[in-house]
Amino acid sequence: MLQNIRDNSQGWIAKTIIGIIVALMAFTGIEAIFQASTNNKQDVAKVNGEEITQTELSNAVDMQRRQLMQQLGKDFDASLLDEKLLRDAALKGLIDRKLLLQGAADSKFGFSEAALDQVILQTPEFQVDGKFNAERFDQVIRQLGYSRMQFRQMMTQEMLIGQVRAGIAGSGFVTDAEVLAFARLEKQTRDFATVNLKANPAAVKLTDDEVKAYYDQHAKEFMTPDQVVIDYLELKKSSFFDQVTVKDDELQAAYQKETANLAEQRRAAHILIEVNDKVTEAQAKAKIEEIQARLAKGEKFEALAKEFSQDPGSANNGGDLGFAGPGVYDPDFETALYALNKDQVSAPVRTSFGWHLIKLLGVEAPQVPTFASLKDKLTRELKTQQVEQRYVEATKQLEDAAFEASDLAQPAADLKLTVHTSAPFGREGGEGVAANRAVVTAAFSPEVLDEGANSSAIELDPETIIVLRAKEHLKPTQLPLESVSAAIRTQMTKERASAAAKTHADELIASLRDGKTPLNQPIDGQAWKVTEAATRNQEAIDPAVLQALFRMPKPAAKDKPTFTTVTLADGSLVIVRLNGVNEAAAPTDEEKAQYRRFLASRIGQQDFAAYRKQLEAKADIKKF
Repeated sequence: MLQNIRDNSQGWIAKTIIGIIVALMAFTGIEAIFQASTNNKQDVAKVNGEEITQTELSNAVDMQRRQLMQQLGKDFDASLLDEKLLRDAALKGLIDRKLLLQGAADSKFGFSEAALDQVILQTPEFQVDGKFNAERFDQVIRQLGYSRMQFRQMMTQEMLIGQVRAGIAGSGFVTDAEVLAFARLEKQTRDFATVNLKANPAAVKLTDDEVKAYYDQHAKEFMTPDQVVIDYLELKKSSFFDQVTVKDDELQAAYQKETANLAEQRRAAHILIEVNDKVTEAQAKAKIEEIQARLAKGEKFEALAKEFSQDPGSANNGGDLGFAGPGVYDPDFETALYALNKDQVSAPVRTSFGWHLIKLLGVEAPQVPTFASLKDKLTRELKTQQVEQRYVEATKQLEDAAFEASDLAQPAADLKLTVHTSAPFGREGGEGVAANRAVVTAAFSPEVLDEGANSSAIELDPETIIVLRAKEHLKPTQLPLESVSAAIRTQMTKERASAAAKTHADELIASLRDGKTPLNQPIDGQAWKVTEAATRNQEAIDPAVLQALFRMPKPAAKDKPTFTTVTLADGSLVIVRLNGVNEAAAPTDEEKAQYRRFLASRIGQQDFAAYRKQLEAKADIKKF
């Protein structure tokens, strides 16, 4: 049984944890964040009284930023990321997650410790040569930023959310009539023809007075952008590394703590007699005691395991479970195992699987790295802790000083920082610090722009904080007609040429409908381009034309096609003639099954989205 747990990946639970490790967290677009921290614990939101801390939000934003950069490639400029949008998306994800966990609790969903143990044991990422490996497990979760307790908490919550989603999304129901209606529309094809009418800008004549009139009527469109120049102070975390030192006794203490967590590995073998609906408690215990008696008479443990053990994964190996560390087995199993000496066999042990006899085959001492091999790593970690504390304190000092000062000179002197000045930028942002949306928002806020106050601290990234103030406000001014007349002429010419093409198209369609122009006669020297049996996903057809085609009403008769026009991006037009609508054959049973699965999945997703909206609508959500 225990070996089966390791060797067999079963169902959605195992798939879920693999997805968590390699992808974004479910439902939020971000990974779950539960890293413990003593710094920056103020709340950013409360959901029905449960807090979301600044630490959780900062970690979520940081992780989301890293994931986006990984997806966009190493050459992507991180300064282009909109920090406000990142923060808003991360906070929404954390709120959604909190609501789903509360919904799971209210609905009495549960996930046992034993089930969680099974998930961890059967996860391939935690295995070496197909078997669970405690060292590998610790390595993987450390890379993800978790301790064992934090990882178990995160996984438990993920399983609860998964249960809620599966329960709602998996209950989508589709009737036969809906399946047939969808199949009819999906498989329908259409016969049509098109002809292009080019817009003719050369035929458009504009006078200077018309351009001037357009300029006067659209004066607000021809203004210089509203711009601002800012002064700012920049506080970088990296600047503190040269200011901190680590003492030898601190390094020694860190080394002892690091190596103290290393645990010995024990190689166990067992014989399992299950308790189930066919074997009672008394029967299983009697059987294990009978096997114990045979051991006492000198029979081999390995032979008895092969003959009697009901754990098929280990029975063929004489009950051998391999090496594992603490936290892997059932608590009662582990307690008995760690009480044994090498080659000793335990008394009968009861676990949730049944009755066991356990034999200790060997003990493997942990490989303890030398102090020298860990010194550089420990030094970096200890320095990082000090730098983090210094950075938090300096950030608070900068924010307080900026709030109290009427300019940036005094805060700069207090923290030995330099006052930088930006180039002018508008509300759409600019280069350098102006590429950050939070900076742009602060620079154009009434407090900074109109009242002349210093901003609060703004996080550019996890390593950088700035405070800014407006140095100069460059208000919008009217652009002279000379500088925009060419653009006005281009726009007006395009609009008038397109309007003329539309008028010509309407006249042609009226003539075609009245029969004055034969249906297949070339239009302006261009032959109709005929397409038969076009599908909704037909390739090589402009999407705008295809969308318009499937919105057109069915022709009344073969000689009475319907018409419409589509204006393209360059101002030219397409006349679309719908000749006929072809209904497909009834779907096969296989096609109906596919459509049913698709529709049920879509309905389930809609139901789950509605459930989340309902949770949000009923919740007391406060953002700070």
